[in-house]
Order: sequence, then C-alpha cells, then structure tokens
Amino acid sequence: MTLSALVDPGPALTSEQVSRYSRHLLMPTIGELGQRRLLASRVAVVGAGGLGSPSLLYLAGAGIGSITVIDDDLVDETNLQRQVIHASADVGRAKVDSALERVRALNPDVEVTGVRDHLGAANAAHILADHDLVLDGSDNFDTRYAVADACAELGVPLVWAAVYRTEAHLTVFWPSAPEGVAAPGLRDLFPQPPAPGTVPACGDAGVVGPLVGQVGSMMATEAIKLITGVGRSLLGRVLFIDVLAATQREIPLAARTGRTHAPPRPPRPAGPTPVAAPDGGVTPFVSPTDLASRLEGADAPFVLDVRDAHELADGVVPGAAHIPVSTLTADADSSAAVPTDRDVVLVCRAGPRAELAATALRARGYERLFVLEGGMLAWSTPVPHEVETR
Repeated sequence: MTLSALVDPGPALTSEQVSRYSRHLLMPTIGELGQRRLLASRVAVVGAGGLGSPSLLYLAGAGIGSITVIDDDLVDETNLQRQVIHASADVGRAKVDSALERVRALNPDVEVTGVRDHLGAANAAHILADHDLVLDGSDNFDTRYAVADACAELGVPLVWAAVYRTEAHLTVFWPSAPEGVAAPGLRDLFPQPPAPGTVPACGDAGVVGPLVGQVGSMMATEAIKLITGVGRSLLGRVLFIDVLAATQREIPLAARTGRTHAPPRPPRPAGPTPVAAPDGGVTPFVSPTDLASRLEGADAPFVLDVRDAHELADGVVPGAAHIPVSTLTADADSSAAVPTDRDVVLVCRAGPRAELAATALRARGYERLFVLEGGMLAWSTPVPHEVETR
C-alpha cells in the first residue's frame, strides 16, 4: 500500500536546483513536486557510524532540506573499514563534526545540524521533536529503544535497521500511521531488549563493511519514499538480508491488537519474558536450564537450530535439527519435518533470529513454539554434536 506523501512541497526550484536534481526530475515517481517535498523535509539521523554514513550521504545528495546528525562518539581507526563518511585525518574528531563537514561539502542546499549529546530515554523526544522522519543507525539497544519509544510518542515514522556480521534486518516503524495502514513499532518485533551481554557488539562480533553501506543506502531510499509518497514502504514488513547467501527475505509484521503507539518502556523482568507475536500470540522463552532438564525427560521438545551452517561449529544443543532461518522463512516446505504435536524450541545465537523463525512457523499453523532465552550465547555448556541438517 502506497502512503500519502509525508511532507508538503516547498517553494519552486531554482535553476541551480533543476540542474542538481535533474535525475530525480526525470522520474515520474519523484519529479518536480517530489523534489520540492524532499527540500522541505526535516530528517534526523541517529548515529554517524556504519549505517549513518551512507544514509547521510545519500540523503544529502537527494536534497533533504534539513538534516540533524546525532552522535556522541569520536572517530576511531577501526571505524574506517565501513564508516565511509569519515577519513583517516578525522581519527580522534567528533563524528558529528566530521559528518557535518562532509555533508556540507556534498550539498550546500542542505541545512545540517549536529547534536553531540548522548541520546537516551530522558531526552530522545526533545531531540527528535520537529522532524518529519527519523533514521536509526545506532549500535546499542538502549538507544534503539529510546529512539523507537520517542518516535512512537511523537507520531513520527522511524526507518530502522540492525546489522550483525553478514546479516541485517531493515524495516519501518510507525505506530501512529494513518488509519487502515499497518502500524507496528519496535516493541512489536522485539518487546524487550535482550539481557545485557547476550548479543555481542560490532567490536566483538565484527561486520562486513559493504553490508552496512547497502543497508544504509536502503534506509535512505525508504526515507525518500515516505517523504514523497511513492512506492511501497517496508512498514509492516521486516526485510532480512544475508549477504553471504546473496538473499533477501521479507517477514510480515503487525502491531499488537489494540496498540496505537508504543507503551512506556517497562523494566526488564528477572524471569523469562513472553515475546509478542505479530498475530497477537506470544512466543514464550525457555531458559537454558529448563531446556537442558526437559531434554532428559520423556516429553523432550523438538529443538530447531536456525543459525547458518558455519555457526554450528561453535556448539549446538544436543539432538537439535537444523534449518537456517533464511530457508525457513523463504520455503514453506522446509518446515515439513517440524512436528506440530510436540513443543518446538527455536535456537539461534542470541534470540532475534529464533523469534523471526517463530513468526514464520506460527503463520503456518504451529502453536507449541518456544525460543531459547539468550540463544547459544546463554547455553552454558555448548556441546559439539552432529545435527540433522535440512
């Protein structure tokens, strides 16, 4: 479903702008009116790192009228492998300063502002107010949830992405989207952040540089589509990208019943937390201890590992079957061997891919689904073991 344009068109283009944006003006989908919308828009980009770098460059090139860059970090030498808005000479500088300098050099039409304050739950709504759209390129869960909750409160659409090594998720959250439009938020996908330490940061896990360039560019495209009201946005769909397999899959995502915007962020409970499913159901967690105990009993669950094959060398839950999440979400027949008459525990490295696998299985009628809380990172004694691979 195509949404109405997010921004009203600004003044007529100058002769210089007609030349600069001529490739947009040649396109019926954007044209002169769409370019005027872009020039009148106000966009906030959280993070001037791997995702923020390409997003900022392409937003500036497209003629976004006002861009706010929010980042409290300094450029480090290790950033240069993927954060292409910065140069070697910028090491030690504030990322905001480096990013602003590059954006201004690229397009003087753009009014660009930097915010070096740390963005958190206490100030996110204040910093993000008065923007038409927000892109979240942050790299930690506290910031992601603060941004998502603030955007829900402000009624602003959020273009969101997350990258892990060679995989990425990309979507649009907008809990207050126009009536009749799918209106999911971050908490519909991941109701609570994972426990501290269960998901390694980029500095611990690594990431392939071109992947963040690809995803950041796609984030900028989603922003352009929303601002101009063209195409089909990723609202209501999560795009799963696997660059090693050169595949892209989409998974439907819906808001929880009765939700119009994200609720205030509750504290994470000490025990297992149900994960809200897109269809209104829940996928309960099972702790590693409980799973280990159940595997010894007569009612042992069916364990399905949804990681990529190369990750199995890090250890597996004994007896687990294996179907990569990319296969499971793309091919309905791949789940034929998964039983419907016993509990199924889904396992990945940290939890998110298992939750996505649960979404796919639930859409095929599976009900007795569980997610291993914390994934293999929380499995205290991973045991190398042969698994049944499909």
